[in-house]
Amino acid sequence: MSTEQSSHIERSGSKVYRYFFIVLTALIALYLIIQGSKLLSLGGSSYYVIAGVAYIVIAILYAMKKAAGLWLSIITFIATVIWAIAEVQGLDFWQYIPRLVIPTVLFVLSLWASHSLPALTTEKVKAANQVGFAGFAACVVALIAAFYPHGKVLNPVDLVQDPNLAKPNAENSDNWEYFGRNGNGTRFAPYTDISPENVKDLKVAWTYHTGRDLKAGVDENTPIQIGSTLYSCTPTNIITAIDGDSGKAIWKYDPKAKTAEHITCRGVGYYDATKDASLTPADLASNGIKACPQRILTSTVDGRLIALNAKTGALCPEFGVNGQVDVLHDMGPTEQSKRYHPTSTPLIAGHVAILGGWVRDIVHGEPSGVVRAYDVRTGKLAWAWDVGNPELSGEPTNGKGFTLETPNMWTIPTYDKDLNLVYLPTGNGPPDYWGGDRNGAKEKFGSAVVAVNATTGKTVWSYQIVHHDVWDYDLPSQPVLYDMTNEQGQKVPALIQTTKMGQIFVLDRRTGQPVSKVVEKAVPTSGAAEGEKLSPTQPYSVDMPQIGNDTLREKDMWGISTFDQLNCRIDYKDSVYQGLYTPPGEKPYIEWPSLLGGMNWGGISIDESTGLMFVNDMRMPLRMSLVRKEDMGKYKISTDEVPGFMGTVRPQFAGPYAGVKIDIMQSALGVPCNRPPFGTMTAIDLKSKKVVWEVPMGTAEQLGPLGVKSHMPMPLGMPTLGGPTSTASGLVFFAGTQDYYLRALDSKTGKEVWKAELPVAAVAAPLIYKSPKTGKQYVVISAGGASHSKDVGDYIIAYALPDQK
Repeated sequence: MSTEQSSHIERSGSKVYRYFFIVLTALIALYLIIQGSKLLSLGGSSYYVIAGVAYIVIAILYAMKKAAGLWLSIITFIATVIWAIAEVQGLDFWQYIPRLVIPTVLFVLSLWASHSLPALTTEKVKAANQVGFAGFAACVVALIAAFYPHGKVLNPVDLVQDPNLAKPNAENSDNWEYFGRNGNGTRFAPYTDISPENVKDLKVAWTYHTGRDLKAGVDENTPIQIGSTLYSCTPTNIITAIDGDSGKAIWKYDPKAKTAEHITCRGVGYYDATKDASLTPADLASNGIKACPQRILTSTVDGRLIALNAKTGALCPEFGVNGQVDVLHDMGPTEQSKRYHPTSTPLIAGHVAILGGWVRDIVHGEPSGVVRAYDVRTGKLAWAWDVGNPELSGEPTNGKGFTLETPNMWTIPTYDKDLNLVYLPTGNGPPDYWGGDRNGAKEKFGSAVVAVNATTGKTVWSYQIVHHDVWDYDLPSQPVLYDMTNEQGQKVPALIQTTKMGQIFVLDRRTGQPVSKVVEKAVPTSGAAEGEKLSPTQPYSVDMPQIGNDTLREKDMWGISTFDQLNCRIDYKDSVYQGLYTPPGEKPYIEWPSLLGGMNWGGISIDESTGLMFVNDMRMPLRMSLVRKEDMGKYKISTDEVPGFMGTVRPQFAGPYAGVKIDIMQSALGVPCNRPPFGTMTAIDLKSKKVVWEVPMGTAEQLGPLGVKSHMPMPLGMPTLGGPTSTASGLVFFAGTQDYYLRALDSKTGKEVWKAELPVAAVAAPLIYKSPKTGKQYVVISAGGASHSKDVGDYIIAYALPDQK
């Protein structure tokens, strides 16, 4: 040995450290070899096997105290970096985390173990230690960088604001009267008091506790606001009138509604007879209208439609039977609302309230999906849209009831009073995931936007968004009315429909014809389930941006470590996946975007003064499979609307199948397999139809591996629900993230300019109004908890700027 070489006897501490490194490296190597071989056998990447072999050789060489172990470690690390760069092909921070963190840690540990290799000179050992500290510093920098947003998109445009639309007007008055604020559903507050410059000064103005049953589901309610009064509902339809300045209850009504199935209340309807142009002075003078001129309409989870005096909370006695109508009548086997109940916020169109509902989608013969309109004054059925009996105009005759298992509308419709049309976003006739025996009505009206006459309920036009939908891609959100320019450069009255598939369709609301180009594209049909009859093409909205629906690849699989990324790659390669509209089958298949969305029920917001549209989404692929009748005994069966995603099977009695197995595609650590972000907010310029900005929404603060809260606010972008609300001052308020915050974004850039910590998560859209009493602008959010979160509450919280001295 030369005098320049290390000649000391290995100290006991060094020996322990070297053995630790050897054992750790060997264990990682074995895992990579075993799991990597499985991936390789499925046709996946060979990197993991090669890296595993390299690491096992490194461990052996370090055990033999051979300097070659260090050189092989250096080569392996360099090769890993090259492989990672080649796979990612860009600067996507989150994609490098599972590819490089574990290899960097092993590399650093190997460098620090180099002093145990007697063949190395002192200078080389010193250099190895210095490089090791540099690698350690790089890991620290990466950890710090994880707390800053990544993956932002910014394509700024010159925005011109229409000052006439930046203030209340006839189409967007001072009241938040509908679910989407105004009749068009744009959820745009034409106020400028709270601005990007002073939003940081917002403070809690008041908090109201609804007193709801905290075991009764998530609060999805956006209150409406009429003058200085707010009207809220809870999942079990407790209605409260709240003073908009003090947060004190004016009155409260509890219908004692209960059901064993999925429950929700997203809002209530409001009717003012004194503003109903169809009523004569004699009508207004009648006892019923005179006694209850302004009324709140709410549906209940146990199948009632109720009218309340907006001033007192008393039941309107002339409406139905003492203020209530049974909406389960003639609907089929509802089993006391276990198989059907209303979930659509009552839409007031003239003097009718239009109501849709949730239908359990397990077997043939489920209750009807009929959409009905009730006279707001009397509670009598005005019309029924029953696609199985299109000639029907009112109550069914001869005791037949409405047609069973027809396409339903569980979300919220929209009303164009000038055209006298109501727009229904439909779901499917059950069962959901196999349609080999569907009839003509299901095939025509499933997953479609349907325009019906508001007076008669007769179909005027229908445009199908998904043909023969066997993916549960039912239309989840309210159609939004906004004038746009067509391909010929003409401005037309348009309807914007967001979808679970990450596609945005724009239709002429007069005719149902596309305003933004739609192309029928061939989709996969091979591997379809037994007896299935898939559509060979599907509509693609090609001129509007596609949000979060890029075709998944093996290298898009993610994890917080090398190990769970490897497992996700195995799941990907071991599944059937042919892109969007992969046919459901008995072998596990990937549904992406999934039935969760893409976009969901929260809908969108449009800044009417600038033409910017704001869309939030979630990105969580599912791994699903149809289960044959004879195999059902192998699984735990769940009849939840959405199963727990942990190996349960939802019954689906259709053709040769009796169930569908649904799992979130995630690693053993409970981390989604697709690369971040898992949820975003996107701004789209409706003039150019281009994305202006896209930012990840939400952090991992309240989530973490194995369901344990990380308490680390890393802005990965988490799955979102609820919807945004925009203001004329250039703000977008949003609370539908998995962490517990209400946020404000700069509408021009997507930059977060304010956030307030909430006691629990919120999935409702923010309400923004200006008090006619005080002139103060408020931002209100219902915070009741996030889906599947253990933290729930009963809060309605209002924020306002401090009073000026």
